Amino acid sequence: MSTPFPFTAVVGQDDLRLALLLNAVSPAVGGVLVRGEKGTAKSTAVRALAALLPAVPVVPGCRFSCDPASPDPACPDGPHEAGTGVERPARMVELPVGASEDRLVGALDIERALSEGVKAFEPGLLADAHRGILYVDEVNLLHDHLVDLLLDAAAMGASYVEREGVSVRHAARFLLVGTMNPEEGELRPQLLDRFGLTVEVAASREPDQRVQVVRRRLAYDDDPGGFAARWAEEEAAVRARIIAARELLPSVRLGDGALRQIAATCAAFEVDGMRADIVMARTATALAAWAGRTEVLAEDVRQAALLALPHRRRRNPFDAPGLDEDKLDETLEEFGGSDEDDPDPDPDPGPDGPGGGGGQPEPDDAPQGDGDTGARPEAGENGQPQPSGGGEQSAVRASEPFRTKVLSVPGIGEGAAGRRSRARTEQGRTTGARRPRGALTKLHLAATVQAAAPHQRARGRSGPGLVVRRDDLRQAAREGREGNLVLFVVDASGSMAARQRMSAVKGAVLSLLLDAYQRRDKVGLVTFRGSVADVALPPTSSVDAAAARLETLPTGGRTPLAAGLLRAHDVLRVERLRDPARRPLVVVVTDGRATGGPEPVALAGRAARLFAADGVASVVVDCESGPVRLGLAGQLAGELGGTAVTLDELRADSIAGLVKDVQRRAA
Repeated sequence: MSTPFPFTAVVGQDDLRLALLLNAVSPAVGGVLVRGEKGTAKSTAVRALAALLPAVPVVPGCRFSCDPASPDPACPDGPHEAGTGVERPARMVELPVGASEDRLVGALDIERALSEGVKAFEPGLLADAHRGILYVDEVNLLHDHLVDLLLDAAAMGASYVEREGVSVRHAARFLLVGTMNPEEGELRPQLLDRFGLTVEVAASREPDQRVQVVRRRLAYDDDPGGFAARWAEEEAAVRARIIAARELLPSVRLGDGALRQIAATCAAFEVDGMRADIVMARTATALAAWAGRTEVLAEDVRQAALLALPHRRRRNPFDAPGLDEDKLDETLEEFGGSDEDDPDPDPDPGPDGPGGGGGQPEPDDAPQGDGDTGARPEAGENGQPQPSGGGEQSAVRASEPFRTKVLSVPGIGEGAAGRRSRARTEQGRTTGARRPRGALTKLHLAATVQAAAPHQRARGRSGPGLVVRRDDLRQAAREGREGNLVLFVVDASGSMAARQRMSAVKGAVLSLLLDAYQRRDKVGLVTFRGSVADVALPPTSSVDAAAARLETLPTGGRTPLAAGLLRAHDVLRVERLRDPARRPLVVVVTDGRATGGPEPVALAGRAARLFAADGVASVVVDCESGPVRLGLAGQLAGELGGTAVTLDELRADSIAGLVKDVQRRAA
């Protein structure tokens, strides 16, 4: 086994280390979600924590790590008699992004069940992680149904597997740690809420600290054992402090004054439900135990709020998480002072080494006030551009987003799980049966019996019963929904800025981005104006990055429609090589005019027909306005082999859209 990097040797990242230690003291806190850019010691810190946890006594031979002092009466390997056991190090189990449901929760050996009548169960990663750490790197890329399963297990402390009439339950209590890079996409809010704490990490901008990081890493790579030995004393001290805090935790008192501050803080930041209050109470209690106190103080409540509320406060999907600390301090001061025993002047509940520093959020986490547009350029009154002829105009603010009608890719795909288009998936309704490809996971019992029945006489079966062989097994074919690549091709030319339409256009694209965020799509952004087309954002899962690029998009100049379409075609060609299973949906936002380059109309038509030849699903959002309309966007949609919708029809509650849908059904 390789020597892990010492936890106490991690440079900086005080909030991250403190959050991990609090969960080590009190697993009831509910785990940690670590958000941050790559190369910020997220994985290193989590792996290092496992080496700090005390050894775990287990029942010999139990695959589910039962505690010999109080074995699980429902353990599938039981029953066990209480007594002495053996000790093993605490485990850190990694859940790969591409893991199947069977790998996570365990699987029944269906072949043995059918051929031998044996209900054999193979434990999964949840069983391996019991009484240890379950680590999910890039948790935002994990399929939603897997995230639901592991969060349910973490909340209930048990895993349930029920298939083909067989039910298995085993204990699954673990410290859940997830890491993610927000640039690759966000977790759904309801999944964010299930993580107890969240921490934002970023690489230090201090040269001296960066030098220290490099020196320690190089020293560790040269001699892992020797490097770890130099930190052994600090590691032992933190391990002893974790054990002492665990023993002190039941004696910590959460007074009415501290509890009132917790409730007032959660109410002030408008968090939904009561989970935030409970997590804050548990975190504040763990902070007091970690500091060696038996009383929760106001600074514990403040620190707990900074760790437990940023991902729970009510915010727009594209807002960065974070708390308004001035508002937090005002709330704590207003509802403080009820308890008489708040004499401790030391505001730092963290350890002297790891976790020290007070857990203050980074400047990048500063909240955005309601309606705050920061340094966004204003182009004119009411956010509209000032007329400037054919030259470049300043970026304008998007109008308020709205709920859009569903745009989908025709046919059935096999892409990543999502919520947009029909797809063959492991989850969803059963639509048929097929031969298994690899390991059998979802048995289609009726199809299996039908496949085996004609061969019973040849297999020597003349009485009741059924002889089933591997060739007879049938996998259930299921249909669900997939996420797509939604590539926006946005006309930013002067004709779009005319009649002050760009604010509405940006609002429509922002609305579609919000829809893509909710449907788990990847998005890309191509813009064209003047004489060129640019890839403003290569395909990514970070929808908020697309929203930021859209916000600063300037307008003006001629309309190189053909260049925009050709650039989008190139983007799809490259993306098809990277991710061939993800089907694209091209959304062209334009009034259909083409004025850039020689023979612009003919060239745009030829470029559009490339998409039709490749069978790419496309939608043209017609931005033409005014009493006289040329219908150019509709002609472009015909060349693309797609459909056209107006800005009004794009709204889910649009009367025009409803009428058009009724007419289409009637036809």
